[in-house]
Amino acid sequence: MTATTLAEPDVHAVLGELDRDLVALAPVKARVREIAALLTIDRLREAEGLTATRPTLHMSFTGNPGTGKTTVALRMAQVLHRLGYVQTPRVVSVTRDDLVGQYVGHTAPKTTEVLKRAYGGVLFIDEAYYLHRPANERDYGQEAVEVLLGAMEAERDRLVVILAGYREPMEAFFRANPGMGSRVAHHVDFPDYDVDELVAIARLMVSQRDYVLDADAEDALVAYVERRRARPRFANARSIRNAIDRARLRQAARLFDAPGPPSRTDLMTLEARDLLASSVFA
Repeated sequence: MTATTLAEPDVHAVLGELDRDLVALAPVKARVREIAALLTIDRLREAEGLTATRPTLHMSFTGNPGTGKTTVALRMAQVLHRLGYVQTPRVVSVTRDDLVGQYVGHTAPKTTEVLKRAYGGVLFIDEAYYLHRPANERDYGQEAVEVLLGAMEAERDRLVVILAGYREPMEAFFRANPGMGSRVAHHVDFPDYDVDELVAIARLMVSQRDYVLDADAEDALVAYVERRRARPRFANARSIRNAIDRARLRQAARLFDAPGPPSRTDLMTLEARDLLASSVFA
């Protein structure tokens, strides 16, 4: 049995973890599975002496905040590592501030240093479109783009770059930098969650933290999600995580002020009042 066939169950395990960790996102999961399948079959072809050229692996993840882009990047790094396309499952996550310098001659070495840290793994650049600011003549972001372009081509055997951000600004970024767009083989769009999916995410988060919702809290959770989703600065799963954390704070304060020590059930149970105290119900 070859090392490649040994890796297959590992890859299926990573995909299974992705299914468990992320609610919904069926198109994203399907695309990740397709990429994993292509890479697995290429490794099997290589083991049989068939032509198997290394595919271009740089990716673009587009979508609103809290839709799972970072989580999928971490899982993708694990898939790439287990199939031997990167040396380590490490993801180096950066933004413009990590790449662009403040003065002439500062950007290239700064970007190069980030690349050195990412070699052998995955470089995840969040809000990548901020690298391009054509309205500012003294901006050095384009220099970072040029250094990245060179590394994405010359070092593609030891580096995978994932560019992430809102869909429309990312499309404008690729139009302004066609060389970057031509080096990105996989464009994955992350849709927003609907109310039912957000409620399912909240229940999963509650369960993972060893909490339970009583019957009234279940109703309060649905009401909270419906209201919060319609308010400004909503960030999908990120906003839901923050809501659960605040409910835990209110539960802790409630138990702390109670006259006697809490029982195990008390410690585990989130009640409706822990959610209804949110400002979305004001």
